[in-house]
Amino acid sequence: MSQNYPHIFEPLTVKRTTFRNRVIMPPMGSNLASFTGEVTEEMKDYYGLRARGGTALITVENACIDYPLATNGTKQLRIDNKQFIPGLYELAERIHMYGALASIQLNHAGASAYPERLHGLQSVSSSSVPSKEGNPAPRPLTKSEILAIVDKYAEAAQRAIQAGFDMVEIHGGHSYLLDQFLSPLYNKRTDEFGGSYENRARFARLVVEAVRKTVGKWVPISFRISADEFIEGGNTLEDTLKLLEYIEPEVDIINVSAAVNDSIQYQIDKCDMPDGWRAYLSEAVKKKFGKPVIISGNIRDPKIADQIIAEGKTDFLAIGRGLIADPDWVRKTKAGKVDCINKCISCNIGCADHRIAKSQPIRCTVNPDIIGGTAYKKRKVTRDLHVVVIGGGTSGLKAACTAAEVGCRVTLIEREGEVGGLARKIARFPEKSRIEDLPAYLEKRAAALPNLTIRLNTTATKELLNELKPDILYAATGSKPMLPPIEGLRELTDVEGSHIKSIYGFMDNIPYYAANAEGKKVVIIGCGAVGLDVMEFFTLRKADVAMIEMMPSFGKDADIVSKSTFKELLATHPVDMHLGTSLQKVCPDKFVASHNGETAEYPFDYGFICMGLVPDIPADDPFRAYAAEHDIPFCNYGNSLKTGQIIHGTEIGRNIVNTIDMIGGFDD
Repeated sequence: MSQNYPHIFEPLTVKRTTFRNRVIMPPMGSNLASFTGEVTEEMKDYYGLRARGGTALITVENACIDYPLATNGTKQLRIDNKQFIPGLYELAERIHMYGALASIQLNHAGASAYPERLHGLQSVSSSSVPSKEGNPAPRPLTKSEILAIVDKYAEAAQRAIQAGFDMVEIHGGHSYLLDQFLSPLYNKRTDEFGGSYENRARFARLVVEAVRKTVGKWVPISFRISADEFIEGGNTLEDTLKLLEYIEPEVDIINVSAAVNDSIQYQIDKCDMPDGWRAYLSEAVKKKFGKPVIISGNIRDPKIADQIIAEGKTDFLAIGRGLIADPDWVRKTKAGKVDCINKCISCNIGCADHRIAKSQPIRCTVNPDIIGGTAYKKRKVTRDLHVVVIGGGTSGLKAACTAAEVGCRVTLIEREGEVGGLARKIARFPEKSRIEDLPAYLEKRAAALPNLTIRLNTTATKELLNELKPDILYAATGSKPMLPPIEGLRELTDVEGSHIKSIYGFMDNIPYYAANAEGKKVVIIGCGAVGLDVMEFFTLRKADVAMIEMMPSFGKDADIVSKSTFKELLATHPVDMHLGTSLQKVCPDKFVASHNGETAEYPFDYGFICMGLVPDIPADDPFRAYAAEHDIPFCNYGNSLKTGQIIHGTEIGRNIVNTIDMIGGFDD
């Protein structure tokens, strides 16, 4: 047992299965399977890396038990046929190679089925209620179809054990089929599968009993449930405790999750939710049923994680996004190297928005290589190379650290007095403070590299570059607010004494606005992700907020979790939205804008320009010119190439190893 966090590292035996510690990787879709549902080499590497990091149990993402009606996602793993057993066996084998236990989640998507993979079939559910706003309506299952699906779960469980998995998990939450029977949101039936708690739990109970009969007495079964659906008309914790009375007798571990599709910000936790905030849910379940429970919910800090176990609120910690961000979370925690953990910042971009909203493979903002991890460090340059990075934001820091870690001499030039750039500014939002973990981690990582020099309060000039003599030049100079040529806009934004600020001006004065928001009239130009963040800040602090957006909708560039968060906020805190409205003129105390040819004035106490960002590059682009003159590789990247999210900059920063490779910096 580790002396640092003893409760995390105390083994626990369930049935005859011993978990080496209390940290598990919960099931999270990856889009890393093949198009036809087989395990791929990428998937084996991805899960193997987390097992190697010391995790006790890897729960492989939800697998389709009945294709195509049960399918979920563009490239979902399948377990509905014996032909998938060999690949699943190799996956379990890879997990076991590093001493971790292997489980797999069995799932039927029901009304949450991926439409494009249904081949023209209508999705199925308890009733005809869509599982998500805007989704097509499903058809209700007949009793014979329900019983046939029960058999499908049992057959899938048998394949899982045959493939070498130590246990199985049944998904009963998150708007999937079993939850569509458990939840009154979706279940409007009047037969023996609808109405009362016992009836709504009947399908899930039959599934659990069939799986138990198939896998035998000693194979642990976990059941995942949304303990509180956090939406009007959905199950509350009290409801779930009653439903579980009918489900839990043959269940060994209860995986206590939360929320449904339309409250996804409480399932894939939004940034401002505190560490372990759901622990009261698992505590209630454990207290009532006396069985091992699993809890998740923004668990980042090992101290808080250990405390939750010590207080008897949970037995297992489901660390999902945290293990995507740093596969070695467990190993570092056990060694007491908590400051070296590359913490998840709960941005929900690569892990959630990529996968769910954009049908892309899973990625991570703070970990640009979720499959290879730190394998790049094994490569070392074979000759002296001096890399000069201009700009100390997260993109520049990532590039500088990566280059230094493979043996280059690195100089990072930053014109401000601190590194971290835009990410550090965004972290000044109280609701976004977790983002500070990324620049703080990169800064600490850089400080530990003796071959990396950071020069703060320094402007990159041609003379300085001549002095440094770089072999590779990277420019990551960031972005600046977009200020179109609108009357008064440039003259009044961010000038001394003006009440009109850009997003940068706002972030530089957050403490002032926090103390002086209540009752103020605030008008925000731009309803993209940045404008909505400003709206959230002032709305929560009781300001009177109006927004002006030239597009017909808001939040086009916001991720799926943020969109749901903003929707919930707007439902409870009305904001005066003016869509399809164009800014025409900026005055010291009002904006003038037009909608359908009609002009109106919008007076304010504080006005904010959130129209987007543009690359901050000098007009003559001297860095590119210097590189061309000296015939050295040049890369302009991050927001100074194309404004986007932090994830894009860190990915390109890591890719500096490819630039080094292209100029023959490595032997291999």
